[in-house]
Amino acid sequence: MSTTSIPSARSRVKPRVSFDRFRAWLVASATAPSARLWLVIQFAILHAVIWTFILINLKAAQDVHMDVAEAWGWGQKFLWGYGKHPPLSGWVAGLWFKVFPATDWATYALAMATVSAGMVICWLVALRVVDPRRAFLVVVMVALYPIFNFKGFKYNPDLLQLVTLPLVVLAYLDAFEQRSWRSGIWLGLAGALALMTKYWVLTMIGAIGLAALIHPDRMRFLLSPAPWVAIVTMIVAMIPHIVWLAESHFVPLSYAGDTYSIEDASLVHQLVLGYALHNAGLLAIPVALAALAMALVPPWRALLLRAPSCIVTRAWARGANPGVNFSQALNIWIIQIIVAAGPPLGALAFSVYLKTDWGISLFFLVPLALVAIPALRVQSAVLFNITAIWLVLSVATLVASPWIAAREMAANKDNTATYGARSELARELTQAWHSRFASRWAVVAGTMESIQPMVFYSPDHPVAFIPNEAWSSGLSSLDDVKKYGFIGVFDPTDGRLPAFEKWVSEIAPNAERMVMTTRRFTHGKAGPAMTWNVYIAPPAK
Repeated sequence: MSTTSIPSARSRVKPRVSFDRFRAWLVASATAPSARLWLVIQFAILHAVIWTFILINLKAAQDVHMDVAEAWGWGQKFLWGYGKHPPLSGWVAGLWFKVFPATDWATYALAMATVSAGMVICWLVALRVVDPRRAFLVVVMVALYPIFNFKGFKYNPDLLQLVTLPLVVLAYLDAFEQRSWRSGIWLGLAGALALMTKYWVLTMIGAIGLAALIHPDRMRFLLSPAPWVAIVTMIVAMIPHIVWLAESHFVPLSYAGDTYSIEDASLVHQLVLGYALHNAGLLAIPVALAALAMALVPPWRALLLRAPSCIVTRAWARGANPGVNFSQALNIWIIQIIVAAGPPLGALAFSVYLKTDWGISLFFLVPLALVAIPALRVQSAVLFNITAIWLVLSVATLVASPWIAAREMAANKDNTATYGARSELARELTQAWHSRFASRWAVVAGTMESIQPMVFYSPDHPVAFIPNEAWSSGLSSLDDVKKYGFIGVFDPTDGRLPAFEKWVSEIAPNAERMVMTTRRFTHGKAGPAMTWNVYIAPPAK
């Protein structure tokens, strides 16, 4: 009898021992100085891989977003600016696609590599503020924030700010502590790098400047060389771009003014409310899941029966907390409050079109700001719980992603903006050009929405030219259009069509005109049909 009962006992105990060992290993790796960086890097890589496959499945019936195609086009020529934006996002795309092909999966991999790099930097920021246990909780909360997964599918300057802005905050916290000229140089370079991403980062840079002025230890910082060296370094590093700005007659500023200035006060209020609700809803997800991870700390089952309120209250306590650097936490709180309140108030004051996407880069500090509350106590079991929640949700989403994509397509089967077959059109137009001229298709003309997919998907990768637009990217010119010829592509339902046809008549009166229809089939399901006005102008003889 005893010999048969012993193996049975072992089989019951072994899984429990393995489970406890894994939890202990995770906590030890998250807190040990020699292991914690490698753990976070591994976590970020795993996150990038899983979510790249999820996005490949979710977007199987869609072309890449026009912002992604635009960044790809910018990256084919390294300039100091690209009309609408500073150059860094184009440079990064250019370097990425020197290694990877111009395919959909490579764009999703770029997006996930971007957000995962930002996650590692967010962890480095957290280590300046809280202990390693809390810092690991922060990085998993960030991974659960939809901006770093579902909403992070679209590589563009907004997404790249999730790398450059955490770098600025990291450099500021370092300079605030070190107060040396060397830390000032790093802060200045980080600021310049952020400004080369998008001018919107002035919101975060301004918040950091105000935090330095508001903080109780401000005089120690302001009387040190760090802030002044940072300002000089940033200005010097920005000189090449400033020269480009002057030579281009400050085109990006004209673009911002023309595109986002509105006069309808009720619309401004509506946009501000939508911005606030949208970002609050996104942030609620990682906060709620972190609260769940804290509630599930043993013995949560017993507490649920005997004292349910203790499941919440046990995570809070009075007294000193050595796990929080209060001085640096104060910096984080001030910065986050300013960047949360500043844009909505600015939009109301100056009647600015406030896009919800502009919040992408501004709320990565929220998990840290909450975890840095001194009264909050983070037990070791929380790290395992939050990691398990992230893994279960990620794997479940991966498994369900084909079904989700099919349901989305069925529900939006007539949505040409999402499911229009632009990549098919790009390939058909390439064949049409080759059959007529037996040469490379060099230039595509039209609106950004219509022609950027042509740039990305055509095997010839023609350069985009957008007529009647003041903020040219600088990648092509009217002389190129006349010399190499072009294919014009336009949506016949677009109200800008008459102006474009007038331009074609002036530049290429003998251009061949036709109408083309495209439709994509994904897993046997037909997408919406799209009709295009096409204009083919031959190269100069």
